[in-house]
Amino acid sequence: MDATNILTDCRIVPVVVIEDHTHAVELATTLFEAGIKAIEVTLRTSAALDAIRLIADNVPGILIGAGSVRHPDHFKEIASSGASFAVSPGASDRLIDAAEKAHMPFVPGGSSATEIINLLERGYQLQKFFPAELNGGTAMLKALSAPLPEVRFFPTGGITAELAPSYLRLDCVNCIGGTWFVSPDLIMNQEFQRIGELAEGAVRIAHE
Repeated sequence: MDATNILTDCRIVPVVVIEDHTHAVELATTLFEAGIKAIEVTLRTSAALDAIRLIADNVPGILIGAGSVRHPDHFKEIASSGASFAVSPGASDRLIDAAEKAHMPFVPGGSSATEIINLLERGYQLQKFFPAELNGGTAMLKALSAPLPEVRFFPTGGITAELAPSYLRLDCVNCIGGTWFVSPDLIMNQEFQRIGELAEGAVRIAHE
């Protein structure tokens, strides 16, 4: 259930925390109109599953993923909500088994050579690298990719508009997760015009 192919053309994926599900459709529409192709809604709030369902039903052009997946039961919940892929900051055998049982494309997390090799053995070429900046950023990714050239990374955590280009220039990076243009405050205050402007800037960064 490797997610490499499904996220091939998604260079920047907004990682969003939605506290109020009624904001979900306008947020996703704004991002899609700005050129964003995929969105990751984290399972950190009680509104997350409803938000995923609303986006899947009302904004079919955008690829909807569930982030912060950490329990095997999450896979049933996100599949029934309409998610197209799942992302986790880490991985376990139970999570991977649940992803395979649900036939859900999955981006498990690995941040050490041992973790990454274990995920490769389970068939996962695309892996989340989190928290990216605290784990050494682009220097660490370069070091890991040298002996592990088949791995593709989805780094998230601490990446800003200023840092994004250095990540996207790495051959081992498939896409990056960003929060700078979808902060919880902007979403809660329904500043969708500002989110759209920032998202357009993020899309420009992705195509530099």
